[in-house]
Amino acid sequence: MTQAPILTLTLNPALDMSTEVHELVPNHKLRCTEPLLDPGGGGLNVSRAIKALGGDSLALVALSGLTGDRLAGLIRAEGVTFLSILGPGETRQSLTVKEEASGRQYRFMLPGPVWGEEERARVFTLLHATARPGGFSVISGSQPPGVPLDFPAQLAASMPESRVVLDTSGATLAEVVRNPIPGLEVLRMDGPEGEALAGKPMASREDTAHFAQALVWAGVARMVIVAQGAEGNVLADAEHRFFARAAQVKVKSTVGAGDSFVAAFVLALARGQSHADALALGSAAASAAVMTDATQLCRPEDVMRLLPECGVVEL
Repeated sequence: MTQAPILTLTLNPALDMSTEVHELVPNHKLRCTEPLLDPGGGGLNVSRAIKALGGDSLALVALSGLTGDRLAGLIRAEGVTFLSILGPGETRQSLTVKEEASGRQYRFMLPGPVWGEEERARVFTLLHATARPGGFSVISGSQPPGVPLDFPAQLAASMPESRVVLDTSGATLAEVVRNPIPGLEVLRMDGPEGEALAGKPMASREDTAHFAQALVWAGVARMVIVAQGAEGNVLADAEHRFFARAAQVKVKSTVGAGDSFVAAFVLALARGQSHADALALGSAAASAAVMTDATQLCRPEDVMRLLPECGVVEL
């Protein structure tokens, strides 16, 4: 199957460790189960899920120190094609702990090393050399400490002929809405972030779709996606507003659901599928991801089985 090139960027990756304890008790030594290790970080997870779904991508990953070396080994073991960017300091780690007694999940995220001007310039040069005209470039996950709020705009400017997909949050998301990135293809956010930007609750999917399309009409992006968790996902472009329901599944962990959505959605677009079909596949991938443990992503057999449940309606 033909596919447009996909590039993913992960500047603040993590060595993800997940384990379980019977109960979290303060001031006690807690005996954990054997930890699972996975490569982590938004863009890297997108590339991992794309490979699982039978697609191709090139992951640009900032790695440094002994943790970076270990992370590189895990990426190679999964067969993901990647280029290493020399990052500052030591690549961060993250820890996910499940409490067996309650079923609760606790996620501990370290900030990562601070980026300076030299490291940022190195990324711009590499992006300019690797982003393919007409291809898709995914900027996803947390921004590293030390970069300015408009860093995604600077990244996009270094690959002007690429279709940029941005999945971000917090102050970075607010900056993108205030000062749109020229030519941004896709902007994704979750429901609470959308409500924070709108300054009011969005009681219905129609309200959410109206908000998303208003951002499109304001020039923020050609497509805006708002994830609504267990309900589904809303997508708006200049002419249409779609809703894809989430499949009803037993939730093990929500970690990686957003990255699985982005992977399936972008892969579908890269294969020439419609916005509606891409939204359905993304919703099925997100639903599949919550069925897996900890830092694991969607399984292709689950995605295809759940796809019929993720019907798309026009709002």
